[in-house]
Amino acid sequence: MSDQSDPNKPKKTIADLFQQLALAQEEEQSPAAPPKPMESYKFWKTQPVPSFDEKVESEGPIDTSKTPETVRQEPYPIHSSFEWTTLDLESDHDLDQLYELLYDHYVEDHDATFRFAYSRNFFNWALKPTGWRQDWHIGVRVKDTGRLIAFISGVPCDLTIRGRDIKSVEINFLCVHKQLRSKRLAPLLIKEVTRRVNLQNIWQALYSSGTVLPRPVSTCRYGHRPLNWSKLYEVGFSSLPPNETKASMVAKTTLGSEPKTKGWRKMEEKDISTVWKLYDAWRDRYDISQIMTKDDIKHWIYGGHQQDGKVIHTFVVEDEETKEVTDYISFYVLPFTVLQNPKHKQIGIAYLYYYASTVGLGKTNKDEENQELLKKRLKSLVNDAMIEAKKVDIDVFNALSSQDNTLFLDDLKFGAGDGFLNYYVFNYRTSHIDGGMDETDHDFGKNGSGVGVVLL
Repeated sequence: MSDQSDPNKPKKTIADLFQQLALAQEEEQSPAAPPKPMESYKFWKTQPVPSFDEKVESEGPIDTSKTPETVRQEPYPIHSSFEWTTLDLESDHDLDQLYELLYDHYVEDHDATFRFAYSRNFFNWALKPTGWRQDWHIGVRVKDTGRLIAFISGVPCDLTIRGRDIKSVEINFLCVHKQLRSKRLAPLLIKEVTRRVNLQNIWQALYSSGTVLPRPVSTCRYGHRPLNWSKLYEVGFSSLPPNETKASMVAKTTLGSEPKTKGWRKMEEKDISTVWKLYDAWRDRYDISQIMTKDDIKHWIYGGHQQDGKVIHTFVVEDEETKEVTDYISFYVLPFTVLQNPKHKQIGIAYLYYYASTVGLGKTNKDEENQELLKKRLKSLVNDAMIEAKKVDIDVFNALSSQDNTLFLDDLKFGAGDGFLNYYVFNYRTSHIDGGMDETDHDFGKNGSGVGVVLL
């Protein structure tokens, strides 16, 4: 992340980069800063979200007065220079325009050295799950030229929050052209996607931000594990720590060449039912989780429709005697394009996704004996997943402090990042959910978290 022409300018760390990439376009605020007064949030103070100082006496929806019949039937008014559009992700033209908008204007580091390298496969995976609706892929175009200058998406994402099932959507990819961010298009996009979701009799939505908005359900911290330290150093993505050499850093981050877990193999279509049962039982460990059907597992975790440029990678462990699948683990891939570097054009980035093991089924993180067994199992599974990631040219493996990740982050040499991810549920009031950090709300905790849902 340094200026390659200035050898004396210090390089930033992986953590610095992901902190920058976590910044939102609207109402930015450091996650570590105290909340601003509610009145300063011009948009959010008008929405059904809890205030920072609100005491939660009972959990549940905030506004229950509306019905689809009372929802505005027409799109919200927009400036005469612009027009609403519904993107057709079956169209190469619309996919190309979405790629260009996100590539140039979504998030990037302050030095404009790295950018997310989206692909058609990634859009098809992230925006077209089971039950997806085209009218929830909302754009704004310049009326005269047809240029796409803003976007927001919603996809089905039913939740369980502390035992209560909730019909919901996940809101993502809110993006406004950099030169138009003073036009208050972001709040308008949020209102429009809310309107379209409400027309389907859905009143809650899950979303995340690197910034503090009213009011997070939970906050998790990023962890980053270099898999190809030399390359990361060469592109300015990682720095050389004090009292270390390049050789020592390579040695510290080197993994084995092959997985060691007995029965380890790639997930196959025949495993979908078993993985679904594992997933569904495993999510009881958490206060907030996503409800998935077998079709959802096929899309989100198996991803068998993908061929070249595979986004989701999933592996299972099969008992050699019973032939039963006892564990699965997955990660998804979203690379960075590297600018202004003559040697490297891309950095491979993987994100730990969902996993489960029979070791933890029916147990909670209060069971200390089981936690030790689970810690050992997860260390083995994640280590082997990173080996598989290295085989597909992944240079950095990321994981949040969500799920039971804090059981292995330190031992597997994940560096604690400066980036935080805040989770929000629109039109829903709930008390705080443990995000896997210690009592300082800064360092990784030691015993897992209450967050069982993974957002892209």
